[in-house]
Amino acid sequence: MPGTVTPSPIDHAARRDALRAGLEQSAFLVTDLDNVRYLSGFTGSNGALLIAADPADDAVATDGRYLTQVAEQAGDLTAVIERDVASALLARATGTVGFEAAAMSFADHARLRDAGPELVPTTRIVESLREVKDAHEIELLARACAISDDALAALLQEGGVRPGVTEAQVARRLENLMYELGAEAVAFDTIVAAGANSAVPHHRAAGAVLAPGDFVKIDFGARYEGYHADMTRTFVLGEPAPWQREVYGVVAAAQRAGREALAPGAEVRAVDGAARAVIEAAGYGEQFLHGLGHGVGLQIHEAPTLGKLGSGTLSDGAVVTVEPGVYLPGRGGVRIEDTLVVRGDGPELLTRTTKDLIAL
Repeated sequence: MPGTVTPSPIDHAARRDALRAGLEQSAFLVTDLDNVRYLSGFTGSNGALLIAADPADDAVATDGRYLTQVAEQAGDLTAVIERDVASALLARATGTVGFEAAAMSFADHARLRDAGPELVPTTRIVESLREVKDAHEIELLARACAISDDALAALLQEGGVRPGVTEAQVARRLENLMYELGAEAVAFDTIVAAGANSAVPHHRAAGAVLAPGDFVKIDFGARYEGYHADMTRTFVLGEPAPWQREVYGVVAAAQRAGREALAPGAEVRAVDGAARAVIEAAGYGEQFLHGLGHGVGLQIHEAPTLGKLGSGTLSDGAVVTVEPGVYLPGRGGVRIEDTLVVRGDGPELLTRTTKDLIAL
């Protein structure tokens, strides 16, 4: 079982100050709950945050259900207890107020735009800060990944991936093991795809029965203290056929190339291209159906995006997945995925389960 993590303290005030330093408006209204958590520590299901020009005027709003919780989690902030959290905070603001356009519905904007200060839409203000993880976040991500690694090891040790069981049975057992090992939740619905189903990138685990000769693709992760793990491993039931060894070898080589391309300042398209070139050279370019990877943190999919259409460069401390795949309809597919931290001296691997082809 993974050891207990004692994370370094979170300085939420420093995070708010970093946002404030780049603020173009008089204040900023945060309504995305993951961003509220990131900037304040508050995890309730109804909440908003006002970042003001003067830190003393910062405030968090929630309703009466969370009166105790908000004091415990965000005790350094003024707490406003109102059901309509956005309206309550805007009543405290003056001048122009930036808001998260992606997190506010058209109806809410129409309701709020004439109720007080001028609202200015913004995009990815907090998300750009979240892209680089601090030491605390990396510790929590490492813990989530360790739980995931240990759960998969336990599943394999007890013979849980074998002919005769269903995809759904494998998925539920793996999820239960993650909970037993300390996960607060699963990061997403576990994918278990056997035989021809493994050629479907995001197949839903169902009643299909695992059979000898199948590829079995398992894409899963634990969530710990809000942070997500993401890992995929592909196994074969019985002695691998030559075509299975070939496809697995191509994907493994592409995954290695993608990992090795991770570096601060690397173009995200170039990282995708490093892995994609390996698959294309082997003649499977048309069977690599998705981007190479994505950021991971408080959300299972966040910035940056590693893909042909991605833009920008990687930052030191970004946490990303590298997950190339080859999918052959009617036959089967392979995906190999790790979660890694981008570092100047080479990527730090958080998911440690072997990537060698395992025959079960």
